[in-house]
Amino acid sequence: MARRRRPGEFALIARYFAPLARGFAGAGGLVSDNAFLPADAAHDLAVKTDTVVAGVHFLEDETPARIAAKALRVCLSDLAAGGARPFAYQLSLSLPKDWREAWVAGFARGLAADQRRYGIALCGGDTVVTPGPLTVTITAFGRVPRGRGLTRAGARAGDELWVSGTIGDGALGLLAARGEIASAALEWRYRLPEPRSALGPRLVGIAHATADVSDGLLADAGHIASASGLAVRIERGLVPLSPSARRLVTTNGRLWPTVLGGGDDYELVIAVTPRRRAALLAAARSAGVPVTRIGEFEPGRGVVLTVDGRPVRATRTGYAHF
Repeated sequence: MARRRRPGEFALIARYFAPLARGFAGAGGLVSDNAFLPADAAHDLAVKTDTVVAGVHFLEDETPARIAAKALRVCLSDLAAGGARPFAYQLSLSLPKDWREAWVAGFARGLAADQRRYGIALCGGDTVVTPGPLTVTITAFGRVPRGRGLTRAGARAGDELWVSGTIGDGALGLLAARGEIASAALEWRYRLPEPRSALGPRLVGIAHATADVSDGLLADAGHIASASGLAVRIERGLVPLSPSARRLVTTNGRLWPTVLGGGDDYELVIAVTPRRRAALLAAARSAGVPVTRIGEFEPGRGVVLTVDGRPVRATRTGYAHF
């Protein structure tokens, strides 16, 4: 008898966990990364939980301070995509059996540095010892104007697709960290991502939908399209690249799938009507973050990648946990 194929991450969520959230408006059907809970007359509370695991989300030899920073920042990236300003978080730390106090001290110093950087404070959590690998789970809380939190759903046909910063640095940086390519700049982008916490809250009232680029540009733009019941068309030549990434793909075009589908960029993909283009550009200038138009949403389903206007097959769309 053929073995039944196990569902992927999003099918698993839709099949088993989304029904558990049915009827709770703040869960949004579990199609976006954040939940939105009523906080006071003026604000909702955006809530996001993320887990990072040694050997999966960071290299085994990473420093404790950088592990702490990455664990916190990937959560803050989701809050930014929700338009929320962070203010508190909880930490669940699962230490391997051979843990050492010096490691925990370095981890705490990393958290303290980012607490100052992002204006956020620890408010609780849990610490345990595990027979498995080091695992860090953070639940972050942010404030967003009442009823105006941004989600993946809400893009409309004719909306433009914009992206912040540059794409591909995270995935190429992992190759650099593994010694497969040489680039200190790219390696740093992988080891220490930069959430767009200054830009995200400025998108409230401007963007129709947003997501952060954690799984990969094509995958995360596709998540917006899927949640919005649309297709999205992306022109490869418009995708912004850092000088280091551009040198690499110019020399080796086979790296394009890694750039477009590798993930770990923690930039924002943004659906905006052309009428709000000037407002988006003004918000980006105010945040000090460049944004680039790379495509548009249209009726249909899926992601259409084009090169010089002609559709091409995407050999890698994004990272999959399952």
